[in-house]
Amino acid sequence: MSTPHIDAQKGDFAEVVIMPGDPLRAKYIAENYLKNAIQVNTVRSMLGFTGFFKNKRVSVMSHGMGIPSSVIYVRELISEFGVKKIIRVGTCGAVLDSVNLNDVVIGMGACTDSRINRLRFGNHDFSAIADYDTLSSLVLSAKKMNIVVKVGNFFTTDSFYSNTSELLKMLVQYNILAIEMETSGIYSIAAELNAKAVSICTVTDHLIKNDKLSVKDREESCSKMIDIALNSIHLN
Repeated sequence: MSTPHIDAQKGDFAEVVIMPGDPLRAKYIAENYLKNAIQVNTVRSMLGFTGFFKNKRVSVMSHGMGIPSSVIYVRELISEFGVKKIIRVGTCGAVLDSVNLNDVVIGMGACTDSRINRLRFGNHDFSAIADYDTLSSLVLSAKKMNIVVKVGNFFTTDSFYSNTSELLKMLVQYNILAIEMETSGIYSIAAELNAKAVSICTVTDHLIKNDKLSVKDREESCSKMIDIALNSIHLN
């Protein structure tokens, strides 16, 4: 049974879905990490694949940019295709001195400037937090590979280009680990639909130090994050 945004049938997706924002990154993961991967979605070029990683069935599908795009795909995957767990693998910016380019960070929670969760939660604040077991599996997966990860609070923004100096100072004051555009919405949808969700990201920009990775380095830097995410699915 297809949806307006996913042209697939029930059973085409595994219960665990790895979700990058970029469709080409989804294709890259399928081609380079999964065995016997088949393409299960092409609608709007939001590519989806299902295959096997170390004999465990897993899917990978892109979610686009921003909360409005990501929550459409997460909602449809959970409610229509039986997906139980979402692991977002993305890129992010940093503001803290203790966070550097290429660091891998995991969102234990996500505050936001978006009103989407308020609109859906009776105009109240929703505490957008990760699933604990999935988060723990990611941390354990990283430890087994001797990769250092940082766990903390994300800031999910609707505005990619409007980070003012006042906002950045506030984020530093509140010890915000990463700035990105999807996590708060994804956590909210997963909570509503009784599914599990965690975001793991690679730091590609530092907004205080005015430093960033090149396009080529961005692609190469994501390998640690992808390895952690895929290996974690065998741990719970």
